Amino acid sequence: MKILLVDDHPLFRSGVRNLIQTTDDLQVIGEAATGEEAVDMAVSLRPDVIVMDIRMPGINGIEATRIIREKLPDMKILIVTMLKNDKSVFTAMQMGARGYVLKDAGEMELLQSIRMVERGGAVFSSDIAARMMHYFMMPQQSQLANPALSELTGRESEILELISDGCTNLQIASRLQLSVKTVANHVTNILNKLQVADRHEAKKLLSTSKDLFGAEEGE
Repeated sequence: MKILLVDDHPLFRSGVRNLIQTTDDLQVIGEAATGEEAVDMAVSLRPDVIVMDIRMPGINGIEATRIIREKLPDMKILIVTMLKNDKSVFTAMQMGARGYVLKDAGEMELLQSIRMVERGGAVFSSDIAARMMHYFMMPQQSQLANPALSELTGRESEILELISDGCTNLQIASRLQLSVKTVANHVTNILNKLQVADRHEAKKLLSTSKDLFGAEEGE
């Protein structure tokens, strides 16, 4: 099984590489330190599984996941990160990741997660799985506040998040590698679906319907 490691910390890549070298069925065929490198190497090397960090210089791991999945729809990507917050988990899944494992996972858990993703399964660290169960067992305040939020496409949800962060159409276009016109069209669709008059109202709606399981930012 061919593995591409993507992480901007050489020591972490070295540790995972050394762990994989102890197995008979896994092989590291490439290493990338940025999202841009990950995209290029995914296309050129065609690994079986990509082990992807989130926080990296330039394109982050979630955005790199989206781009790779657009270019290679069948590519299997396992997120391995220290981030536990709701936005990271759900956005990674929306962008096409097949698993989400924390960096403090045990060695055997990481290896089994890689194998499970390669076989087509979905895998989550126990902590992440518990958070997801907690979320799905709670009343969906976001959908109660405005059911139209659940009707947004993955791309529209992503753009709404960036609007909420205060990004302009130009900044969103640059971040997502889209034309400004395409972003403007998405924004129009978002406002129409949410039945709000402007970006400010859309941002306010998202902020009042958020808090999936209490966002915990930090690495």
